[in-house]
Amino acid sequence: MNSKTYNSDNRIKSVSFTDGMIVVDLVDGRIISVPLIFYPRLFNATQQQQQNWKISAGGYGIHWPDLDEDLSSEGLLNGAPAPKRKLSAVG
Repeated sequence: MNSKTYNSDNRIKSVSFTDGMIVVDLVDGRIISVPLIFYPRLFNATQQQQQNWKISAGGYGIHWPDLDEDLSSEGLLNGAPAPKRKLSAVG
């Protein structure tokens, strides 16, 4: 039997948006596509805000400085929606 060893690499290579989806290309060639509705800050952001992202966390995260939003390749691979944010008490 001939088998090849495959080493996954969950580091992020690029991010794009299309048809209500966030599409993340990983270094190992895999592509993750998740509905934007999972991430309300990104869903409600302008195209310019969506496009202003930076790779973070040693290649395993994405940060949107305009939105104070962070996603990880692990969370995207697991299909985890954005956590609910607690409202801070004023006053």
